[in-house]
Amino acid sequence: MVEKELKARNGLSVLVIGIIAYIAAIGLIVFGASLLENEKSLGAIPLVIGIVYMVVGIFPFIGLKVIKPEEALVLTLFGKYTGTLKKPGFYYVHPLSVAVNPASGTTLGQSSDVKKSGVSKQQNYSLESLNKKISLKVMTLNNGKQKVNDRLGTPVEIGIAVIWRVVDTAKAVFNVDNYKEYLSLQADVALRDIVRIYPYDVAPDIDTTGDGIPDEGSLRGSSKEVAERIKHEIQAKVKHAGIEIVDARITNLAYAPEIASAMLQRQQANALVDARKLIVEGAVGMVEMALDRLKEFDTVNFDEERKAAMVSNLLVVLCGNKDVQPVVNSGSLY
Repeated sequence: MVEKELKARNGLSVLVIGIIAYIAAIGLIVFGASLLENEKSLGAIPLVIGIVYMVVGIFPFIGLKVIKPEEALVLTLFGKYTGTLKKPGFYYVHPLSVAVNPASGTTLGQSSDVKKSGVSKQQNYSLESLNKKISLKVMTLNNGKQKVNDRLGTPVEIGIAVIWRVVDTAKAVFNVDNYKEYLSLQADVALRDIVRIYPYDVAPDIDTTGDGIPDEGSLRGSSKEVAERIKHEIQAKVKHAGIEIVDARITNLAYAPEIASAMLQRQQANALVDARKLIVEGAVGMVEMALDRLKEFDTVNFDEERKAAMVSNLLVVLCGNKDVQPVVNSGSLY
């Protein structure tokens, strides 16, 4: 189904003509009633015409439609798609035309479906169901957090925000049953498909790009790349539903609660090992520099045993966690 623009009449002219016709019908009723009061039988004709029009004259007003900016109305006539009103204005369409929007009344965690204050959930659902217009505005879908296993099988909790809009109203209405629910489901599926490709943290021998070469891609370190792949994955799934994915962003990323404590201890241990490694490398460099300077200026001559003792003392001082307690040696090492 391809969207086509409906060529509709100006609603203002039809409204003016309809009001004038109603005034004329009221005049006929008054005129006919006055003739009957004068016992003239011809007064029944204008009276009947006026009354009949007062009853059926409301029918053309049903075809008056108001379209606001960034709104659309998909219309069918006797089951056939006649077109879409997208330009803002006041229009007149066939009174028997029916507006179609299967997603009206469907509320998701998104900007256009927020419950109005002071309106109950049932009342809000009824109001949305009566409104068959399709919003063309850019909207945000937030399905909440999901628990997904990453590339290494580690359970993580992740949530995304999807920025989207309807670009083809005919596809959105006729190609899928409910385009809002369809988008929500496909966003969840795409999120799971992409998350399974990446580990939470950088892991060795993991290929996340599909080129057969291990890389450093991860959910935590490559969030922009992950979000971009999720965006393209969702777009591929909802393209035939007339929806454009403007952007996608990761809003929440964490280990699942059942392993969060253990993974935190692991991260702390890795950080401690890295810190100790850096301290030892620096301490060894400083000891080498000290020995080289002493030898260069011939300040002290050490034999191997004294050199080993000095190295040991310097490493203890440089690598220790506590302040050094100096000891004055007044005797000989031997």
